[in-house]
Amino acid sequence: MRDPYEILGVQRSDDEKAIRTAYRKLAKRHHPDVNPDKPEALERFKEISTAYDLLSDKDKRARFDRGEIDAEGRDVPPERPFYRDFQQGAGFSAGQERYQTNGGFTQEDIEAFFSQAFNQSGGRRGAGFAAKGRDVTYGLTVSFIDAANGTTRRLSLPDGKTLDVRIPPGTEDGHVLRLRGQGGAGVGGAAAGDALIEISVAPDPQFHHDGDDIVVDLPVTLREAVLGASLEVPTIRGSVRLTIPAGSGTGTRLRLRGRGIREGHQFVELKVVLPPGDEPDLAAFLKDWTPRNTFNPREGS
Repeated sequence: MRDPYEILGVQRSDDEKAIRTAYRKLAKRHHPDVNPDKPEALERFKEISTAYDLLSDKDKRARFDRGEIDAEGRDVPPERPFYRDFQQGAGFSAGQERYQTNGGFTQEDIEAFFSQAFNQSGGRRGAGFAAKGRDVTYGLTVSFIDAANGTTRRLSLPDGKTLDVRIPPGTEDGHVLRLRGQGGAGVGGAAAGDALIEISVAPDPQFHHDGDDIVVDLPVTLREAVLGASLEVPTIRGSVRLTIPAGSGTGTRLRLRGRGIREGHQFVELKVVLPPGDEPDLAAFLKDWTPRNTFNPREGS
């Protein structure tokens, strides 16, 4: 796998905000829901997500920068061991230890060190040493419709485990969900840390929202706008039929009650679209047509 900094297009000196911004921009661009006709987008999206999982976690990022783990989060064997086994018998000499100089201490190293030290000094195993597990941050991109309606998504972790993440209805882009006890393991019997899931909502080509209300643009023909029509309209919970009143124009907003997020509504904004190509009959009609109600649509604009 390539360097995660290279994948996200960031520098090693960049802060968490810059990394998060880069991830969200790339995730939205390459999300499979936005690229249904590009099978390569899925692999690119997975690559971006894996890179962000590593760099958004302070501990993992630091270990990667020190060369202790690779780009997929797997341990890199050190050139020298963190410590040698203690000699048999009571007591130990600090001079017998070899501390590696090309990296820091891992959680497993610290736990093993204190455990051995307490055993050989007559104390209880692990007595007096306990630490809550670290919180771990992951990124999860969902479609606009899933975020609006709420859903449950399964998140695959770098170690092969999975987490079922419940996305509440109306989840906003950038919202962080906390799954308690799903982070790093605690030391000395202490509680595990939490998993922090940062949600990125992929844009939708049809829908956008204003609070709990959904807004969708609906192109209509000149005939449908003038004479009225009954048309099928998409909503976040499936298509419904909507009556277009006669005499509607571009900018006319129609409401579908209760079709928004939670208790919100959906608003359908009409856009009158002229047919492509020449329409000589229409042109001839308009030349001889005198509106009953004259008006200037540019007044006040």
